[in-house]
Amino acid sequence: MIRGVLNRRRTGLSSGRRGHPWSGLGLVLCLLLVHQGAYALKLDVQVSGLSGQQESNVLALLGIYGERGDRDLTPARVLALHRMAPEQIADALAPFGLYRVQVEDDLKEPADAQGTWVATYRVNPGEPIRIGSVDYRVEGEGAEDQAFPKTFPMKVGDVLLHSAYETAKADLRYSATSAGFLDYRMTLHQVLVDPVSYSAHIHVHLDTGPRYRIGAVSFEQDLLDEGFLRRYVSFEPGDVYDPDVLLGLQSRLLGSEYYSDVEIVPRKNASGPEHEVPIEVVAKRNKANKYRVGFGYATDIGPRMTLDYRRRYIGRHGHKLRTELSLAPALSSMELDYRIPIQDPTRDYIVIKPSSKLYDTDTRKGWTHSVQAAHSTLTERGWRRNLGVEYNYEDFDLDDATSVGATNELVPNISWSKTVSDNPINTNRGYRIKYTVLGAVQGLVSEASYLSGRLQFKWVRRFLEDYRLITRTDLGATWAESLEDLPASRRFYAGGDNSIRGWGFEALGPNDRKTNETVGGRYLAVGSLELERRIRGPWSAAVFTDFGNAFDPDYDQEFAQSAGLGLRWASPIGQVRLDLAFALSKDDEDDGFPPARLHIVIGPDL
Repeated sequence: MIRGVLNRRRTGLSSGRRGHPWSGLGLVLCLLLVHQGAYALKLDVQVSGLSGQQESNVLALLGIYGERGDRDLTPARVLALHRMAPEQIADALAPFGLYRVQVEDDLKEPADAQGTWVATYRVNPGEPIRIGSVDYRVEGEGAEDQAFPKTFPMKVGDVLLHSAYETAKADLRYSATSAGFLDYRMTLHQVLVDPVSYSAHIHVHLDTGPRYRIGAVSFEQDLLDEGFLRRYVSFEPGDVYDPDVLLGLQSRLLGSEYYSDVEIVPRKNASGPEHEVPIEVVAKRNKANKYRVGFGYATDIGPRMTLDYRRRYIGRHGHKLRTELSLAPALSSMELDYRIPIQDPTRDYIVIKPSSKLYDTDTRKGWTHSVQAAHSTLTERGWRRNLGVEYNYEDFDLDDATSVGATNELVPNISWSKTVSDNPINTNRGYRIKYTVLGAVQGLVSEASYLSGRLQFKWVRRFLEDYRLITRTDLGATWAESLEDLPASRRFYAGGDNSIRGWGFEALGPNDRKTNETVGGRYLAVGSLELERRIRGPWSAAVFTDFGNAFDPDYDQEFAQSAGLGLRWASPIGQVRLDLAFALSKDDEDDGFPPARLHIVIGPDL
């Protein structure tokens, strides 16, 4: 509550008429008789003496300014709005501590019906009022609790800002509820303005009442085992009652997708003398099945159709199943993902993943089948760590004349991955990083021994509002006796939409000396730099260069580089990227111009 007085000065109408007191009324009556249907009244409103937030707030609350474009505006309405304007201006400036506002108002009527009314307000806001005293008290059981500030945030001598006062009170309320003082009361909260000394006096008294604690948690639902659900509860009975903690439980349960609706019901009336509030969780099961059909296109693999099926829950302990069938000319795949939540079900699970892939590219043709079992956990720093083992069977032809043959291997592996983004669809700031280490031991199902490591990184940063810088790198190294010891799927290749543009998918790497076909390598080093500039709305243009290759010590080393131009559209489902890349290091065409390749990719940045 704010009390005070307002001093202001205003002038009369500037029409120049003086005399009989009924002359103003006569003018209004005459104006009302004028036919208004032919012309819409024109009104210009000018406010001077203010800037920034003060000006914005005045214009937002000034009635005559808000109605200046109204087609139904009449002279009588203009006069009424003009009379109210000085008080509205003063009210709009009070939240900024301005209580001695002076307003000189002026209204000029047009010479004829087609002219423009001009309303002018010259504002002198005066000096802001300052705080003369602060009476702040916290009483009750929590009087000494560190949740409450020892002193009020607003100090003697500060300008009285209404927004700061309301924020300070809101912070006190939040401190009380988050510390378990659910029965707190603001026994006194007011600001008194002294017009003589032109100072403000703040009084805020808060009685905390008793502290409440969280009691037993019960579940009302018919889907999952209660013991399993209790893993989602991150607090213990007896902890301080904090609404944010309960909201966190609700968020975790909804994020599990087991339930379509979750309600947290505190039974405060049943808290008893110890003030422990029983918590009841009421949850409604979600639909068990989810289907999705998708269509896309990428230059690497051509048009693609995706069929996706998800089973949100299996059994009473929250198991989940997902299958995906992807069909494309160059690469088709079938994958099943079965997850078993363990420990903290929001972070940890066992995954069993059978998959099959059919390749029909320039560098390899054939099948690969694998089954992976892994323990996946989310670390405290946001890294997803997967530790597991994979059985892999593959049968590939590298080209029409070279057949690698069928191979079996058992591959222990570990990976760390992390994605940080301000927007997962169209990113302004963010990055994605993944480390992978895997290997095989000869005689343990595998036919040869090797150890391989890989680093994949992409970074996006917007600057100067309309520009984005995008960089990425892909580095890999494998320790093996020879390239022939590696199955085709464990060799490194380069080229394609997300590697070195200007070449086809996995078209780059060491070439066989006899057939000149790409056979892959034991090392990989690929980088990319891209600068994007917004053109208009969701459209932007880009220039880029990609460089590097896959290498092997037993073959000739070749460095590849491309450069090109791109067009981007920030669609609701992610960037639609159209790139024209020129293979600078490739043999020139007959006309001496580097060969070009068009790349089309649809999907999120990260």
